[in-house]
Order: sequence, then structure tokens, then C-alpha cells
Amino acid sequence: MSATTDSAARGGTRGVRTLPRVKRPGRLAAEAAALLIAVAVAFPLYWMVLSAFKPAGEIQSTDPRPWTLAPSLDSFRRVFEQQDFGRYFLNSLLVAGTVVIASALIAFLAATAVTRFRFKFRTTLLIMFLVAQMVPVEALTIPLFFLMRDFGQLNTLGSLILPHLAFSLPFAIWMLRGFVKAVPEALEEAAYIDGASRTRFLWQILFPLVFPGLVATSVFSFITTWNDFLFAKSFIISDTSQSTLPMALLVFFKPDENDWGGIMAASTVMTIPVLVFFVLVQRRLVSGLGGAVKD
Repeated sequence: MSATTDSAARGGTRGVRTLPRVKRPGRLAAEAAALLIAVAVAFPLYWMVLSAFKPAGEIQSTDPRPWTLAPSLDSFRRVFEQQDFGRYFLNSLLVAGTVVIASALIAFLAATAVTRFRFKFRTTLLIMFLVAQMVPVEALTIPLFFLMRDFGQLNTLGSLILPHLAFSLPFAIWMLRGFVKAVPEALEEAAYIDGASRTRFLWQILFPLVFPGLVATSVFSFITTWNDFLFAKSFIISDTSQSTLPMALLVFFKPDENDWGGIMAASTVMTIPVLVFFVLVQRRLVSGLGGAVKD
């Protein structure tokens, strides 16, 4: 009797069709809004790349179209034929790479210090990190100019590395503080019991655990440094060999008529390293923004 009942139940289960889930109106509205925002954000990038491939006649046309039937590489050719363009590109990579690596290491050590150790003025120091983020960069450009002049750093890449490093550290330290704090102290005690030194715990245990947070902060440091124009224009005055890639855009701004094809092509070339960097760290970035360590 029980076997018959079980078979009937199984047969009845097989006969029931699973109805598709109906999305709620609120969720549909949220997804539609997210799609519209994504399109609005992506459209300027699309137009930039499209304009880079458009012939000069289509760019200057009074009837712009969101497509082209005759793509051309003339704009990119003019960009790469510019004198010292390769040097500008390498200078940008050097400045951005130095800022990212240096800020990540210093911020990791500083975040560990303000989280694991108790010392005087610790809270005041953390508040100062927040206050430093509230000061506009434009308000500090002139004082930084005189500071770099007194240090003899004008017309050098050091005048770009040091300010960006100083502006990247407060945000990185404050963000990494949460990652270091999320690592249980019991894990540190267990490592000491097993004979691990403080240095070994710091680099072999704590560093891998907070690495997603380091990646997240490095993305912001890289984008800010890579796209910098204000400091490059203010601190690199006469030695153009020390200029960075954003300064190469000035070549295409002419008094009589701007070369919009060259501007868009150069901007597209500038965007490629940022996209490559995002692709390389996207998994770590997602876990870093969402929090990677749990008790």
C-alpha cells in the first residue's frame, strides 16, 4: 500500500509543471532604471570610440550620425605619429604604477598600525584622514607648486608621484582599516602560538586576506593618477620629456580649429590601459568592494 502511494506521489509530482516566476513590478522598474543608467554612462564612451574611427568629413558634419559606414584609422595614425607620444605613455605608466604600488604598501602598513595597536592620538589621526579627503585638489595646487619648487622637483616625474601618493593614502588607509579589523584577532594569536613572528604573520597571513581591499584601493589610485591633467600642467613647465599622456591631448587643440578626430583617438588610447587594468583585477575588485574576510 505504501509503495503504491509513493509511486502515485512520484507520478503526481512528475505531472506538475513548474510555472515560470513572475518578476515583481518593483524589480522590473529597478532593472529598467539600471539599464537606462548603464546606457547613459556607456554612450559617451561609444561616441568617443566612434568619433575616433570616423573620417574627418563625418566628424565635422552638421548632421552627426551614431554610426559610420566608412571607418578610418587616420586619427589613430596622427596620434601615433606625434613626437614623444610613446614617451608620454611610458611616463604615465611609470607615475601610475609607482603611485599604486607605493600607496598600497604604505596604506597596508598604516592600516595595520592604526587597527592593531593602541597609541595616543590614534582617533585624531583617523579623523585627519577624513578631513584630508574634504580639501579640494585645486585649492592645494598653488601651495604644492611652491613646495615642489623649493624641493627642486619641478619638471620631474617626482612632482607628479608625490602629490598623488599623498592624496591616495588617506582614502586607502581608511578603507583598508576595515579589512584589517575584519581579520579575527584569534587568528593572529593562533599564528603566534604556532611560532610565527609578527613579520611572518603580517606578510604571509594578513596580507593575502586583505589583498582584495588593496586591489579595490589600487583601482581608484590608478584611475586618479592616470587621468591627471592638473598637476601635469602645473608642475611640468618646460621639460616636455617629463610630460604624461593627458598632456598629449593639447597637441590636437589648435587656435583655428580643433582636431576632434585626434582628440577622440588619443582619448581612446588613454582608456585602453584602464580597461585592461579593470579586466585583470575585476574578480578581486568585486570581492574587495563587498568585503572579503568574515569571522
